[in-house]
Amino acid sequence: MNRPEHTLCSVSGDGIILNLHIQPRASKCEVCGVQGDALKIRLTSPPVDGAANKLCREFLAELFHVPKSAVDIISGETSRHKRVRITAGDPVRLKRIVDSVLTKI
Repeated sequence: MNRPEHTLCSVSGDGIILNLHIQPRASKCEVCGVQGDALKIRLTSPPVDGAANKLCREFLAELFHVPKSAVDIISGETSRHKRVRITAGDPVRLKRIVDSVLTKI
């Protein structure tokens, strides 16, 4: 089945920008679906003192096989709705990972 082109991810320079919807205090860290035009991610940490943002960066770094320093929250630091930039030498590879994640949910 072909999915329509999604708006939750866009290629930008040497990386991608993802729209995220974060659900804190979950039982495990996981990508659990799409909500509107955002990738929905469950995180185990509470949204206190930046803990959920830190875990979000760590989770995305592991998912995309990039260093934590390559993951930057560009908007939504205090919101469940975030825009995140992930930089790497090959944005096409990052986009393929997003596509792969979407086919599994």
